Amino acid sequence: MNTALSWIKAYVPELDCADQEYCDAMTLTGTKVENYERLDKNLEKIVIGQIEKIEKHPDADKLIVCQVNIGSEVIQIVTGAPNVKEGDKVPVVLDGGKVAGGHDGGPMPEEGIKIKAGKLRGIPSNGMMCSIEELGSDRNMYPEAPEFGIYIFPEDAQVGADAVEALGMRDTVFEYEITSNRVDCYSVLGIAREAAATFRKPFVPPVVEVKENGENVNDYISVEVKDPDLCTRYCARVCTNIKIAPSPEWMQRRLRASGIRPINNLVDITNYVMEEYGQPMHAFDLDTIAGHKIIVRRAADGDKFQTLDEQVRKLDKDILMICDAEKEIGIAGIMGGENSKITDDVKTVLFEAATFNGANIRKSAKRLGLRTDASGKFEKGLDPHNAEAAINRACQLISELGCGEVVSGMVDVCQPMKDEERIKFEPERINDLLGTDVSVEDMMSIFKMLEIEYDESTNELIAPTYRQDILCCADIAEEVARFFGYDKIPTTLPAGAATAGKLSFKLRIEQKARDIAEYCGFSQGMTYSFESPRVFDKLLIPEDSPLRNTVVIANPLGEDFSIMRTISLNGMLTSLATNYNRRNKDVRLYELGNIYLPYQFPLTQLPDERMQFTLGMYGEGDFFTMKGVVEEFFESIGLKKKTVYNPKSGKPFLHPGRQADIEYDGVTVGYLGEVHPTVCDNYDIGTRAYIAVLDMPYIVERATFDRKYEGVAKYPAVSRDISMVVPKEILAGQIEAVIEQRGGKILESCQLFDIYEGEQIKAGFKSVAYSITFRAKDRTLEEGDVAAAMKKILNGLESLGIELRS
Repeated sequence: MNTALSWIKAYVPELDCADQEYCDAMTLTGTKVENYERLDKNLEKIVIGQIEKIEKHPDADKLIVCQVNIGSEVIQIVTGAPNVKEGDKVPVVLDGGKVAGGHDGGPMPEEGIKIKAGKLRGIPSNGMMCSIEELGSDRNMYPEAPEFGIYIFPEDAQVGADAVEALGMRDTVFEYEITSNRVDCYSVLGIAREAAATFRKPFVPPVVEVKENGENVNDYISVEVKDPDLCTRYCARVCTNIKIAPSPEWMQRRLRASGIRPINNLVDITNYVMEEYGQPMHAFDLDTIAGHKIIVRRAADGDKFQTLDEQVRKLDKDILMICDAEKEIGIAGIMGGENSKITDDVKTVLFEAATFNGANIRKSAKRLGLRTDASGKFEKGLDPHNAEAAINRACQLISELGCGEVVSGMVDVCQPMKDEERIKFEPERINDLLGTDVSVEDMMSIFKMLEIEYDESTNELIAPTYRQDILCCADIAEEVARFFGYDKIPTTLPAGAATAGKLSFKLRIEQKARDIAEYCGFSQGMTYSFESPRVFDKLLIPEDSPLRNTVVIANPLGEDFSIMRTISLNGMLTSLATNYNRRNKDVRLYELGNIYLPYQFPLTQLPDERMQFTLGMYGEGDFFTMKGVVEEFFESIGLKKKTVYNPKSGKPFLHPGRQADIEYDGVTVGYLGEVHPTVCDNYDIGTRAYIAVLDMPYIVERATFDRKYEGVAKYPAVSRDISMVVPKEILAGQIEAVIEQRGGKILESCQLFDIYEGEQIKAGFKSVAYSITFRAKDRTLEEGDVAAAMKKILNGLESLGIELRS
């Protein structure tokens, strides 16, 4: 985005600053100035002179001797220019002056070229008449300049006046780096607004009042938008009795400074409004529009269309077109068509100002290989409210410049427009966020400069629609920071609870799971969340199991990756199988990964993503090895209550007699066991394999890292060993539960140290032996204390059908 400082000053009339000051201040408030260049660089002592007399050079056929009036005197200049005549007013560089470059239009020297009085073929010459190239410009910017020769000023130019000023070159052009969220700053008015706020000067936008002729625009044109998702607003106005002529000098100067070549009043007005308002416009010759009807619709695949650059473009169904009743007449937001272009014979013009889908314009321009100034603005996503303001401004200029008459009314096909964004005003929060102490009054003054209104009744700030980047309190805080001054924000420490360098509780539990698994010899693995529906058959899961209710991928890579997993075993068993078939003898793997359980069908919300801690191994170790890893993990995360292993888990993929649900605090938090031999065969694992799966959300809820120190015991312990004959169906966990329940406060621990089944034990029973330890924290135990506790324990065991061995 480029703007001339003079154009900015037209809307900020009190702005008075040096170029570098402007550059630095605008950059500090967020409108970054990349570069700037003075148009009058290296142009010194150049005035308007009038040629009073021309004579041939006595010694050179191609040179002439001119007597030039420069206002204060008449000087003699020798030139070879072929296009000058007596009475012409021309730019004259005086003795000691500078020009920017040479007449050949080559690269301009950094320091310019100094002109000195001298002699040409023996005749004194006290200066030089200039071409437009020697003044640092070219015919693209000054089309009235001759291709070869001296630049000729209009007849009303004042002799002796500053020629550089007369050409509009006493100006500076600034180049900005605008971020894509600041669409409003892709316009001169947007930059001027920022400049006014930066320098605390009044912003004076143009007052738009359209003089209309009383006719009805609906008698001239109708508009139909068939694809409102791609065109949210289409405004159309008509101007009649068009007179094509050069645009005024002030408009040409502003366009030149923005890098736009002046052409004629009609084209210049559309370009001028695009730069001023940031709203691209297009002008059609109404007489070329069939049926006097505009239809906005998608193209058809394979259509071809000739654009204004005389190139034939191949279209597709995703490109939006502007059409009349019979044909396409323009590619929406990119370029008009050759079949409706403005010519010098135009009588009635249709102005278009619309809002198109930014993403669609960007993709269409890329596919067509046709990116224009208009598409560059549309692709950012324009404010629909701006379309009406811009088209009215264009019509005002048509009327004021005598280009034609404006037909009354506007055709406006518009989808519901987004309301102004309302953000709760929280000054304390803004100051906390910025680390500042800006007063409410100062904040309000900043908001007023930025045209952000305040609703006292609701304590809300109302952002104008062109500020599409203001959506929340953080955006409001940014505005305060920009204009309070980033350089004024003090260095402060962050407030609130310190969290630096500390993992969340959930992540700490997961890290502890990794530590314990790796301590026990397990290596971490990672497997896919996408699986095949055939996994359930390999795992012997019944057809009616809830695990088969899966989230199906809409666009899978293939059937093997078509569903989200509801069980984590497939990846683990596949990894174990890979290692087994590569002859790794002892393998231990673990994984922390999610399963995805849908809440209901059809899906109305995202599934429940549950982290699973999955352990798998084969080789050295058995069921109890895996059980020991689980208990080691539980102890490390503070799960101190008794863990129950329920053998009636009924998992079809586990060995019927070597599996258990893991229950803690009355909740099943996982399962473990030996993999069913059939499942091992399905995965081509030729040995016994063991797995454990823990549901981490349940475990995180119950885990704790709180630890209470207990001193070294002061009083001695008393131990008792008991050996029992126990029915085989009685589990060790049931025995330990009775001992813990009946041992009372003095029970310190119980430890299983022997299990025996053999000929000496009667059929259906097993021999089990425990060592039981008693200790009191406040005294030395007496025999009676221990005897009473043991009696309660034995009575409880007898109720289970357990007998003491004699």
